[in-house]
Amino acid sequence: MTLSHDVQIWKLATRKRNRGHGVRWRVEKNEFSKWFATYALADSYRSRLLRCTRKGEGFDTDSGMPESILREQRAVTWFELACRYVDLKWPRAAAKTRTSTADALATVTPVLVTSTRHMPEPEVLREVLYGWAFHKTRRDQGEPEGDVAEALTWIRESSLKVTALDEKDRRSELIRGALNALALRMDGKPAAATTVARKRAVFHGVLTYAVELDILPANPIDKVSWKAPKVAEEVDRRAVASPRQIQALLAAVKAERPELAAFFGCLYYAFMRPGEAVSLRLENCISLPEAGWGRLVLTDNSPRVGAQWTDTGKSHDERHLKHRAEKTKREVPIPPVLVRLLRDHLKRSDVETEDELLFRGARGGPLSESVYGPIWQRARKAALSPAQVRSPLAARPYDLRHGGVTLALNAGVPAPEVARRAGHSVEVLLRVYAGCIDGHDRIWNTRIDEILKGDGED
Repeated sequence: MTLSHDVQIWKLATRKRNRGHGVRWRVEKNEFSKWFATYALADSYRSRLLRCTRKGEGFDTDSGMPESILREQRAVTWFELACRYVDLKWPRAAAKTRTSTADALATVTPVLVTSTRHMPEPEVLREVLYGWAFHKTRRDQGEPEGDVAEALTWIRESSLKVTALDEKDRRSELIRGALNALALRMDGKPAAATTVARKRAVFHGVLTYAVELDILPANPIDKVSWKAPKVAEEVDRRAVASPRQIQALLAAVKAERPELAAFFGCLYYAFMRPGEAVSLRLENCISLPEAGWGRLVLTDNSPRVGAQWTDTGKSHDERHLKHRAEKTKREVPIPPVLVRLLRDHLKRSDVETEDELLFRGARGGPLSESVYGPIWQRARKAALSPAQVRSPLAARPYDLRHGGVTLALNAGVPAPEVARRAGHSVEVLLRVYAGCIDGHDRIWNTRIDEILKGDGED
């Protein structure tokens, strides 16, 4: 689309035979005309073109249309745009990204409507949006039936035009209403700050896509001042267990399910994400000596999402390492305690070939959170005091990774090396674990004392 301000609008023309009235104008060297049955209609259209020139709008040299009219012609509803956005992102998106995108769009779409009259029940509307409209594979399979089909018809007919979100008189109300909806859970209570930030990013992304398609001139979110809840990025140090507590927890796991002690040990001693430990294979154990430190090389990450969201139809999404390019590897030195846990696990298990998973479910598939999660909670009750069980201390298996990283930082391992082993950037590492680094107060206090004493002597 090439825009020009070299525009000339002529007086209305009249056809004697059919008594038509025409609006004629020129954009650069190209002449255009539009004919109407009545003088009033033609005069109204000409006045609109003149208003566009006074506003300083550019006119398209190919169609002759002002920029604002072109956007109206290209306008789609919010629902249509959201579906197109899902289709755009779906092929290369991780399964977890697909679910979070669908969740955000299913939250905001019911708010961006022309009217709430005859609005379906929230549960039914959620089902058609999250489970069908924003799930590309299911949408491609055909239309839904029953109550869900009626809800689909309603949302299609009631969805706002995207251009309405940038109308000067409505922008603030519509955008704020959408953002406020994203800040609430389904039960009406405030959502977690991280959830709000994630959903807002999806909303912003869809409107940026509208700018890319020339439906909007700019992202209207950027024109609205709205404060999102602050995101607490730092790890809660109350969730970080001490090495002695970790030993007690692993002993409790070993007493009930000895084959899982090494799994939880990988999260703590090798700073692994649960999905990385789930996908660990014998070929990843490049060095497990009888004495001393060993070494793992991590290549995959298999978070559990749900079979309906993956391309393979499996509940675990087989992906490359998080925040890393495909085929990227991460070598992690592991201490003797984890080497022993892994060696004991291999002796106890029937893992024989290099490509076999080290930790498997009852049917031989990847280890599921529904299996190791309850075992971890029972281990907490067995190894911790009642007060500690009620606290955030090692409340989730993922907290073991936080504990391992914290241990390394407090041991004095340089941040770049800890970040490399954990698969973080140094910036993220220091931001997330800043509140967990301690043990240096005495050093800094001593230095301050020395300076203060020096000032006193002067």
